Amino acid sequence: MDNSKIAHKLEILADAAKYDVSCASSGSSRKNTGSGVGNGVAAGICHSFTEDGRCISLFKILMTNQCIYDCAYCINRRTNDRPRATFTVKEIVELTIGFYRRNYIEGLFLSSGVIKNADYTMERMVQVAKKLRTEEHYNGYIHLKAIPGASQELIHKAGIWADRLSVNIEIPSESHLKRLAPEKNHHEILSPMSQIKNEILASREERKKYRGAQAFAPAGQSTQLIVGATPETDRQIILLSSHLYKTQQLKRVYFSGYLPVNQYDKRLPALTRPPLVRENRLYQSDWLMRFYHFGAEEILPEEQPFLDLDVDPKLGYALRNMHLFPVDINRADYEMILRVPGIGIQSAQKIVLARRHRKLNMLHLKKIGVVLKRAQYFITCNELPQFTNDWEPARLKQILVTRMVSKSLKTTDTQLSLFSHYKPALPPLH
Repeated sequence: MDNSKIAHKLEILADAAKYDVSCASSGSSRKNTGSGVGNGVAAGICHSFTEDGRCISLFKILMTNQCIYDCAYCINRRTNDRPRATFTVKEIVELTIGFYRRNYIEGLFLSSGVIKNADYTMERMVQVAKKLRTEEHYNGYIHLKAIPGASQELIHKAGIWADRLSVNIEIPSESHLKRLAPEKNHHEILSPMSQIKNEILASREERKKYRGAQAFAPAGQSTQLIVGATPETDRQIILLSSHLYKTQQLKRVYFSGYLPVNQYDKRLPALTRPPLVRENRLYQSDWLMRFYHFGAEEILPEEQPFLDLDVDPKLGYALRNMHLFPVDINRADYEMILRVPGIGIQSAQKIVLARRHRKLNMLHLKKIGVVLKRAQYFITCNELPQFTNDWEPARLKQILVTRMVSKSLKTTDTQLSLFSHYKPALPPLH
């Protein structure tokens, strides 16, 4: 390989891949000065998390940033005048194995613009995964983007060689997708998503009967929604996410705050930066649905189309439903304890186990890990007074928000004080 050409391609295509938020880019680059071990490489290396919480490094790259589509929100749209590059199948395979052997990465995350047509692009992505598995005997993690419009045969082959597949919906509603990306439609996106779901279920049943049966996308499938490029409400986005979890059995729905990369296009909103707080609140809502057994309608009822940016959605739910509180920690069921602000999943599980042996009080809850500064307003136990009915929701919200802001400022001050004793060396006088 011509190393200079490969490095140039890597710089272009790793940068183009950062707009896919299925995992977060590290953005770190540190050269080995001779006194340490290893190098930090920014281009294409990103961090992702496994279900058990482990952080792993993935080689995140586009096969090409050339594309036949002209989506208004995409940096790689065909009408943009920007550097273009395309990796060959061999180049991606050699880069992946080279990075893996150097312990830079633990897996591959491969996406692509669409060149010529969907089948042409998908076939080459499948070839990458197949060569890694069969010729290089690579058993690490592979995540492939399934290209909407590709044949069922190619989607099937992709699932045979990859651990996870994903089909990006991008724009939550069909009407706004047609306005910003006239060449795309939801049918072509949802069709491979349904195929992937059905083949995953069939594969699981087959493996129950035959231990040696071939697995299909054993790590499941995911999708991505762009937030802020179109006027959908948070409620519409959460309802869509909930529907996808139920009907397509997705592992994850990722939310990407719209990046104003094509500000010249008048169809797009006049944003100067991505709506990161809104994106974060949507992720918190997603967490509530997946792990706290909240329904989408509970998080945002019909009369409230948007999430409160001042408080997290769990606290927002509690403030809207004060009639459900206070919760008696020693009697309430697990589901209701999960709805108390300041009580997480592990804390709720510990409470249910501990109260079998004794009635719990504030000291017990503190040892368990309950955040009493927040939870005390929504619970009762042996000696804890009943606060809930003494506060109006607006007043209670003001108190809790003020505490959160104060805590954030104290944390910042503490971090700064750690360096207060440090005096950098003065530069030499010339």
